[in-house]
Amino acid sequence: MGKAEKTRQFIIEKTAPVFNSRGFWGTSLQDLTNATGLTKGSIYGNFKNKDEVALAVLEHNLNKVSSLVIRAIAEKKSYRDKLLCYPDLYEDFAKHDFPAGGCPILNTAIEADDTHPALKETAKNALLYWKDSLTHLINKGKEKGEFKPETDAEENALAIIALIEGSRMMIKLTGKLNHNRSVMHTLRKLILEL
Repeated sequence: MGKAEKTRQFIIEKTAPVFNSRGFWGTSLQDLTNATGLTKGSIYGNFKNKDEVALAVLEHNLNKVSSLVIRAIAEKKSYRDKLLCYPDLYEDFAKHDFPAGGCPILNTAIEADDTHPALKETAKNALLYWKDSLTHLINKGKEKGEFKPETDAEENALAIIALIEGSRMMIKLTGKLNHNRSVMHTLRKLILEL
């Protein structure tokens, strides 16, 4: 990795928690210079504008979440246990290396739905990839006889996402982790009943 690429990566990593916590519109150029210790010229010498930094940061945060989940799933043998990684990870969200500020899909979806088409598109694609990945796991589990043949894979994938993202929203709004425990308990029941 060359010097320019290292600098870009440094900017992404240092500004990732800022963007994920404050959002695109709540993050100023001053926030970026404060987070990196770099000048405005250094930041814009590596990125065209704030939009380009924000998109790179969103990809970084999405990859961070994806890598965490993929590693957890890879350790499990059964498809049910692979799905149970989700409530296990999200119940102890703070214990794992999730991006600071919460779920990047949820944060971006709420802020960018009507204001930033490129961020919205990236978040939408991440959400659809997540849905497809869950649908695939459920279908593979059906093939192996782990889940009931009549289980609707896509419907349950959407329910899993809705429960996880709903619990993230409740934590952000109320600060109460017991709501998250209750929702993750419901998610475990859903997975055990597939």
